[in-house]
Amino acid sequence: MSSPNPHSKPDLDETINVTQAHARVASEFSAATREKLLAESGRESVPLWVITACGVVLLIAGGVLGNAGTLFSYDNTFRANYVRGTAPGGADSGPQPKTALMAFSAKGSKIYSAKCNGCHGADGKGDGANYPSLVGSTFVIEENQKLAMVILNGIQGPISNGKTYGAGIMPAQGAGMTPEDLAGVMTYVRNNFGNSTGDVVSVEMAKSALDVSAAREKAGQSVTSEEILAKHKVILSGADISPEIMVNPATLAPVE
Repeated sequence: MSSPNPHSKPDLDETINVTQAHARVASEFSAATREKLLAESGRESVPLWVITACGVVLLIAGGVLGNAGTLFSYDNTFRANYVRGTAPGGADSGPQPKTALMAFSAKGSKIYSAKCNGCHGADGKGDGANYPSLVGSTFVIEENQKLAMVILNGIQGPISNGKTYGAGIMPAQGAGMTPEDLAGVMTYVRNNFGNSTGDVVSVEMAKSALDVSAAREKAGQSVTSEEILAKHKVILSGADISPEIMVNPATLAPVE
């Protein structure tokens, strides 16, 4: 048996995939060719040092012009005492004024829904057994200090009609209540559910009510009908406000 001819061995190792090797070489050659074409056409990326140099030149030029001319002069660009004018339609922004009776009642409606509706109902009539009606109640529609004391302190025992309801005690509702809140809910209750006093409990009156409540002999305790009739059958002190005057519905402050 003759030995194999050494000159008949392939040039490449048998583990090399010739087809894949040729494809990789062709791909790398194509990429190199594209880069060469881009460079030759002048579309290569601008070096970072060129961008930085241009920025420095512009900054120096701006400083020189600012000191030598008026291009960057603040005093020449903006007038002294300049006030920006109102944008078109800007004067119409914000809440539109409403009559005091409407604005106070609208605010009071929200307070009533949060604090009173659960017991006295959306119609203010209560249930006749546990919660009394606010309709026509003398503690509601007569001298307004009476209503203020009931709201701020709650009431125990019989009410204005001589009847005791439910557990015989209404919890105080004054916690966290601002003068604006109190003025709003009092105005609302006195002018809804069939009540129609036609007046507005002003914020000044509400502030007076808070002071009176804090100065009570039994401050922090519920009022009784006896205390209401003996000490609070009066009109709250403070400036009256016309139901027709225009006010800001958010702040309840009068507007020109």
